[in-house]
Amino acid sequence: MKNTILICLFALSLSGFAQTKKASNLETITVGGGCYWCVEAVYENLNGVKSVVSGFSGGKVANPTYEEVCTGTTGHAEVVQITYDKSVTDLNEIFKVFFTVHDPTTLNRQGADVGTQYRSVIFYKNEEQKKAAQSIIAELNKAKVYDSPIVTKVEPFTKFYKAEDYHQNYYANNKNQPYCKMVIQPKIEKFEKVFKDKLKKSKA
Repeated sequence: MKNTILICLFALSLSGFAQTKKASNLETITVGGGCYWCVEAVYENLNGVKSVVSGFSGGKVANPTYEEVCTGTTGHAEVVQITYDKSVTDLNEIFKVFFTVHDPTTLNRQGADVGTQYRSVIFYKNEEQKKAAQSIIAELNKAKVYDSPIVTKVEPFTKFYKAEDYHQNYYANNKNQPYCKMVIQPKIEKFEKVFKDKLKKSKA
């Protein structure tokens, strides 16, 4: 009986260790690259990404609504909060995707979407994220990858507010909408072409 109890306790401790180790591999980064429907749809297909949540960050208004943020007066940017497994992907890859699927050289604008809520921004939670963001921006500018300088802001993360439910998984739920076909689909196709070896198995 005693041996059985010891075996059970050992099994439980191993299970707890495995869960803790798995949790320690997860990290979250918050980025804004224009309309969050576009950014969300891309990252949902990247291998290693566990969840992508659309929302708002960077402003001073608590619990803002989509309509309030659209006025451009809240200070918030449309962002996605990405949770990823560091054993599968990393910050460098997350940022490579980010700078591939949006234009980081247009101030407060992505295509026809204009306003501070559409600004290009990375909200860092620690020094590692800050340095990684600053490093890739410096490298891209030095290599003159874009015709104009990058205007992406690198700012400390403060608070994330989840957007209304109908904004979550927007592309997946509204593929036939004109915006999805004309704006989001081309971004996804570009992502899948450039990062074809990094797609989730269901998309490979």
